Amino acid sequence: MLRRARLHSVQCLSTYGRAQTIFRMQHTALAEKRVIVSGIQPTGVPHLGNYLGALKSWVELQNTAQPQDELYFFIVGLHALTVPQNPKTLFADRQNLMAALLAIGVDPLRCTLFQQDAVPEHAELMWYFACITSFGRLERMTTWKSKLATLHNGGNTDHVQASQLQLGLFAYPVLQAADILLYHPTHVPVGEDQAQHLELTRDIAEGFNRMVKKRYFPTPSTLHTPSKKILSLRNPAVKMSKSAPDANSRILLTDSPKNIQAKVRRAVTDADRFLSYDPEARPGVSNLINILSALDGGTLRRELGTTVLDTDPARLAETLHTATGGSGAKLKAILSESLIEALRPIQERYHDLLQDPTYLATIEKRGAERARERAHTTISQVRTMLGLQKETL
Repeated sequence: MLRRARLHSVQCLSTYGRAQTIFRMQHTALAEKRVIVSGIQPTGVPHLGNYLGALKSWVELQNTAQPQDELYFFIVGLHALTVPQNPKTLFADRQNLMAALLAIGVDPLRCTLFQQDAVPEHAELMWYFACITSFGRLERMTTWKSKLATLHNGGNTDHVQASQLQLGLFAYPVLQAADILLYHPTHVPVGEDQAQHLELTRDIAEGFNRMVKKRYFPTPSTLHTPSKKILSLRNPAVKMSKSAPDANSRILLTDSPKNIQAKVRRAVTDADRFLSYDPEARPGVSNLINILSALDGGTLRRELGTTVLDTDPARLAETLHTATGGSGAKLKAILSESLIEALRPIQERYHDLLQDPTYLATIEKRGAERARERAHTTISQVRTMLGLQKETL
């Protein structure tokens, strides 16, 4: 039954796309159209920080989008190549991440979901932008320094060697600008660590517009979504990361109930015998409360005997303290059960999807086709403005 439903959704993609286009044209005048663009690196199965920090917001943006809105969500395989990769692992990670995105609720009927490397216009536009972006501007970007330090110097940026830097890693913010501007977005959801990149994207858009003497590319606005910054369970001074050497520092969306319980039990907290939300003074406890506040709360509502739950982290901490007597062990137990409950349906869908690679390949193909329709228009117009092809009437 589930397979038939999937096949039906695939068959409806092209029909849905045409109907959606007509509907959007008819209603553009009634409401402001938003074009939202966002991508994620193919690191395989997402961890909890990826999910609560960005991907859950994708689903919320999709589910609250107006009929005239366009959403482009993609897996940025070209960005993954800025650091050494095992080809077989990268290919599997791309597929696993696509399955995970579908499992958490990203709907290819309501957004354009695709693999970035299947749309060559991304790389072509990046080259045009590279020709108008100064070396000095890229040198001031901070991400390449931290990534290079992690690769070679254990995270110490004081010992970054210029000889260790590859052009792809140095210039990847230009590719990121191309990823975004290719679809003429109005809004881009970004985290705090991506603010500098969006600023560069706006600068590149304005520089291109000045060069061609017309306002062609928009300067997209930052879209603030209710995402959570999830920290490492073992070192709450840093973000949860898949590259951290301690596997207990992160929870993967596919972790078993036993693994979830063990990782939460080992999470760093403190010796205070009360619960409070204070990210500066109590980062470990606050991180666990932050995670709990971002979940749907079925387990927590049952534990507290209520149907209405205030998920503001500070007020949630007060409620938990009153109900549990400030027990850190009880907080970890409730969090473990909440995570197991929230992730169970995602895990079931994920494993089911991996059993059907043909379906995943079809979704990827249809998404790339839809993305290329828009990307081809942009590239054709850019080529004309740059003098690389004849203007068509």
